[in-house]
Amino acid sequence: MQKQHTLKSEIRLEGKGLHTGLDVELTICPAHENHGIKFQRVDLPEQPVIDAVADNVTATSRGTTLEKGGVKVTTIEHLMASLWALGVDNALIKVNAPEVPILDGSAIKYVDAINSVGLQEQEAECICHTIKEKTVFRDEESGKEIVIYPDDKFSVNVTIDFNSKVLNTQSARLESLDDFGTEIAPCRTFVFLHELEALFKNNLIKGGDFENAIVIVENTCDKNELQHLAELFNKPTVERVPEGYLNNLQLRFINEPARHKLLDLIGDLSLIGFRINGRVIAFKPGHQINTETARELRKTIKRENLKPVAPKYDPNKPPQYDIKGIMDILPHRPPFLLVDRIIQRTDDCVVGVKNVTMNEPFFVGHFPGEPVMPGVLQVEAMAQVGGILALGNVEDPKAYSTYFLKIDKVKFKRKVIPGDTLIFKLTLLEPIRRGIVVMFGQVFVGDQLAAEGELTAQIVKNK
Repeated sequence: MQKQHTLKSEIRLEGKGLHTGLDVELTICPAHENHGIKFQRVDLPEQPVIDAVADNVTATSRGTTLEKGGVKVTTIEHLMASLWALGVDNALIKVNAPEVPILDGSAIKYVDAINSVGLQEQEAECICHTIKEKTVFRDEESGKEIVIYPDDKFSVNVTIDFNSKVLNTQSARLESLDDFGTEIAPCRTFVFLHELEALFKNNLIKGGDFENAIVIVENTCDKNELQHLAELFNKPTVERVPEGYLNNLQLRFINEPARHKLLDLIGDLSLIGFRINGRVIAFKPGHQINTETARELRKTIKRENLKPVAPKYDPNKPPQYDIKGIMDILPHRPPFLLVDRIIQRTDDCVVGVKNVTMNEPFFVGHFPGEPVMPGVLQVEAMAQVGGILALGNVEDPKAYSTYFLKIDKVKFKRKVIPGDTLIFKLTLLEPIRRGIVVMFGQVFVGDQLAAEGELTAQIVKNK
């Protein structure tokens, strides 16, 4: 097993934010084991901290944005790719603006800075998840697709297609992260000329420059258009070269745009929060599908790491919520209230208990002479326990209800019969956002796992 690593000493970098145009000071500090990568907004009074994980991604237009409690840090992908590729597991990134500096539009300056101080090995083991089966993420409307195949190492293959007569279909591959610094990190971001005006009008790319981006020109520009561009970028002149690139006489690689998209993909996949082994094949990747892939993989890894260990239930201890406390939160009532006690509740986990007796009305017909609790009611009971977790965060829980949106990956391991005591454990797979609750549920009888599944519900205000 590999060990976790942090920096030997802190790194300081300065530059402009690509979209805000602000002068940004950024410090990457060593951090303790199992800290992960976190951003800290030191320009704000309380200096809030945001975990660099896909759960906190809120925007993906022209860059990846992390947000927590209304506090944002954006355009993080180049820095994140550098940390992940070079093996930095733990770091606190202090930034005095809502955006990471764009530097030269690539990741090379981040890579050089990290290499200049080196890494410190730590005692804790590095978590690395191996992809066990072919996994596909697809956007049918755009045709974008990311497929991950099982492998014993991490590699990436990217193909881009912008239907452009200048930027042809391109591919790039990275067989080993050891080559990231030389093959991928120097590759700059790019933009099409026809997109610039809209970006400026939307108050973006204030820090954009011909030194930190490749501008691709598909159609002939007259002198007036070139002069307008010069004014937008606060330059005396703008020139077009025959290859179709403004003021970029030589690309660093013939397929530099494809390599940059690979760089972005690595940065976004780092938001899984764990290292992975797998062969990644991406067609037309972008920040949205990249981060959605990272979010789904993060849920899968968290779910697989929730080993079926039954919570300890001591009936002599008073519950956190008895049946009256449960009915103060849940709208359900007998005969459809399927939880008797809540014995544990934290911010991201809840444990409930149901005593199954022959008096349950469903045993009359399910089945005569062979009483078995229906699986659908086990799932319903899981959801009710999860409702305590969800509605416990609402100011007036009686004014709200939770409704199923999706039930996924449900498995039943054993029969549930009269006399069984069910222990339900529901764990959040991602933070509750916009009333959407995604949980992984487990049902135990004694030490045996009886059922499990992923539940998605929505908190809705009662009419």
